[in-house]
Amino acid sequence: MSTQTTNRPPVQPEPAPAPEPEFRKKSPWGKIFAWTAMVIIMLVTLLPFYWMLRTALSTNSSLYLDPANPLPPEFSTGGFERVFGMQTAEEAIAEGGAVTTMNFWRYIINSTMLATLVTAGQLFFSAMAAYAFARLKFRGSNIVYVAFLAGLMVPSIFTLLPNFVLIKELGLIDSIFGIALPTMFMTPFAVFFLRQFFMNIPREIEEAALLDGISRLGIFFKVILPMAQAPMATLGILTYIAAWNDYFWPLMVSYTDNSRVLTVALGVFRAQSPQLGTDWAGLMAATLIAALPMMILFAFFAKRIVNSIGFNGLK
Repeated sequence: MSTQTTNRPPVQPEPAPAPEPEFRKKSPWGKIFAWTAMVIIMLVTLLPFYWMLRTALSTNSSLYLDPANPLPPEFSTGGFERVFGMQTAEEAIAEGGAVTTMNFWRYIINSTMLATLVTAGQLFFSAMAAYAFARLKFRGSNIVYVAFLAGLMVPSIFTLLPNFVLIKELGLIDSIFGIALPTMFMTPFAVFFLRQFFMNIPREIEEAALLDGISRLGIFFKVILPMAQAPMATLGILTYIAAWNDYFWPLMVSYTDNSRVLTVALGVFRAQSPQLGTDWAGLMAATLIAALPMMILFAFFAKRIVNSIGFNGLK
C-alpha cells in the first residue's frame, strides 16, 4: 500500500503588528503666541474707536484738565446734542463746544445721494465694460485691457486738477452730480473685479441662450447679470463705503450746504476761535455717527465680501 504525499507550502508566520505611531503632543506655545498676537491686533484696531467714544462723552474743558484719564473725565452727551442741533449756544459755550449750527440731516442726505449715484453708476457701466473685455475678442484687445488697467497705477492726486477743470467747464461746481461724475461711470478696479468673474462663466451657457433666440444684449441682462449677483453685491458694498468716506474731492468741489457731504461737514467743529479751540467732543461724536452706518454695513456683509474676493481669484 503506497502512501501519497502532497507538497504543501510551508506555513508562513503571521507578521507582527506594526507599532502604533507615537503622536507627539504639540506644544501649546504656538497657540498661545497666535492668540496673543490676535488680541494685540484687536486692541490696536479698537483703541481709536474707544478713544473717540470716550472723547465724545466728555466735555471739552474736562479733556484739557485730565487728558490721560481712560474714562470720560466729566460725562456729558453735549457732543451728540450739538451734532443733532439739540443744544443752545449758551450751553455749547459752557462746555467749550462749537456754537455754529450743523445741518446734520442735510449732510446725511447729501452723502447718501452721492454714494448711491457712484455705486449705481459703477455697477452698471463697469459690468458692461468687464463683460466686453471678457467676451469680445479682437486684435489688440489684450493691449487695450492692459492699458485700461494701467490706470490703477496712477495716483488719484494726479487727476484732481484735470477733473476739477472739467467739472468747472461743465458748470457742475457745488453740486452732488459734479462730485459723483469723475467716479460714477467706471474704475479700473471695478472692471478688473467683475471681469475675473465673467471669465469663469462657461461659454456654453451663452451659446445655448443664442440658440434660444436671445440677443447678445439680452444675454447680458437676463443671463450674465443674474449669475453675477454675488460679485456685484460685493463691489457695490466696497464702492458705497469708498464713496461715503471720500473727503478731499468733495472738499474741492462743494462750497455750500447744497452739496456738502458729511465728511466735509465735520470741519464745522474745528471752526472755533483761538480762545475756545477745537470742539473735540462734538467732532468725535459726529465722526462716530458718520462712521456707524458703514461699520454696520461691513459687519453684515464682511463674509460675503471675503468669499467673493476669494472666488474671483483676487489674492
